[in-house]
Amino acid sequence: MTQPWQPWHGNQGPQPWYGGQPVPPPWAGVPAPAPASGSAPAMLASHADRERTVDVLRAGFGEGRLEQPEFEKRVARAYRARTVGELALLVADLPQGPVPLPAPVVPMPVPVPRTFLPVAQPPTNGKAVGSAVCGVLCLVSLGLTGIPAVVLGHAARSEIRRTGEGGDGLALTGLVLGWLSTAGWALLIMLTIVAAVASASHR
Repeated sequence: MTQPWQPWHGNQGPQPWYGGQPVPPPWAGVPAPAPASGSAPAMLASHADRERTVDVLRAGFGEGRLEQPEFEKRVARAYRARTVGELALLVADLPQGPVPLPAPVVPMPVPVPRTFLPVAQPPTNGKAVGSAVCGVLCLVSLGLTGIPAVVLGHAARSEIRRTGEGGDGLALTGLVLGWLSTAGWALLIMLTIVAAVASASHR
């Protein structure tokens, strides 16, 4: 079968006839794209015009639109072309550059449930810290800071229940140490009084 004449085959070549009329080329009726430079088709082509045409051919070949022999013929024809009209015919049946791919769909960020969010720690009550410090100092101050530890501990726990602040454990520690120190002093004073009364009764 005689192949239809293509513009990259040159000016010579057989042209098949059908019913006494020549078969039109496959690009007949398809308007040639306007040259990239905006020039008229009859204007002489520049080196940049040829390179742009070859870039379009390479893109078509890379996308599988052209076979290797046809691609090579068109490239050779592009480098021999003298006008921008000849270059436009070579890429008339190709997209003007690679077909753009659709942009990837970026998933919307999923909000984190409140259950998995970090819980903000409430501030520590200052009186609870003072109660714990006074309770620890009872061991080195011979229990002199026991009463302040108890007073600050009760006040701190009352404020914590009202405001939701932290430090209940510190307040409880101060209370325990303060009460132990106070009870120890009370027991010591009681024993001293009992001993004094017993000594006076023996006289």
